[in-house]
Amino acid sequence: MPDADLHVHTTRSDGELDLADVPAAARRADVSVVAVTDHDRYQPIDDPVVVRDGVTIVHGIELRVETADGMRVDLLGYGLERTAALEAETERIQRDRRERGRAIVDSVADRLDVDLGLDVDTGFGRPHVARAIADHPDTGYDYEGAFDHLIGNDGPCFVARDVCSFERGRELLEEAAAVTSLAHPLRYPDPAAALERTASLDAVERAYPYGRSVDLGPIDRAIETHDLLVTGGSDAHDDVLGKAGLSRAAYERLGLPS
Repeated sequence: MPDADLHVHTTRSDGELDLADVPAAARRADVSVVAVTDHDRYQPIDDPVVVRDGVTIVHGIELRVETADGMRVDLLGYGLERTAALEAETERIQRDRRERGRAIVDSVADRLDVDLGLDVDTGFGRPHVARAIADHPDTGYDYEGAFDHLIGNDGPCFVARDVCSFERGRELLEEAAAVTSLAHPLRYPDPAAALERTASLDAVERAYPYGRSVDLGPIDRAIETHDLLVTGGSDAHDDVLGKAGLSRAAYERLGLPS
């Protein structure tokens, strides 16, 4: 089992775990370090790294960006400090997220003729919509079916987000974060192109629960070519941590503030 899970979501974005409950979830998983990486937002944490109930909590973020050739990827920032530029960008993104959320919910409601009863103003993401669709007795879709047939990237109810460029996102995190990593590189339509972007980053997420057998060779070659640090995490959206992550020694190599 890993000692450090560096990719965890809470109810502040699209996770199910309250921030206050992260230490207890970490102890259940025998994890001593957790990076809280909610989508496109700061946490109510004063320092880059804090200790709560015996668990080290890393203030992190997962920032969606778009490359020059139109591919959208996620950057993980660790050990966040507050900067005016990143604060402004996250506030802009949250306004866009709320507008997008309302558009998706309205589209699903019109298409299925149902009321999902969703509040898009706090901690909202597409998983909330998928769960509401699955829980509604009149939709006929389960959670996966909601993504596959309605709100996935090619679905009839999908609405794209307005995200910043890769270069702008990298610059924002270079100023605000101690370490910037490319998240889950093998999930993108063109992993090779995504991994090329690590040339200007600090790290790449190597340990990740892809749910299938994957060839980590391209990641390892990028690590060697670009002299990258390694991050890893479960991308937990529930309360089960530690499905992937780093050893204590690998975490310490990141050199995050203590």
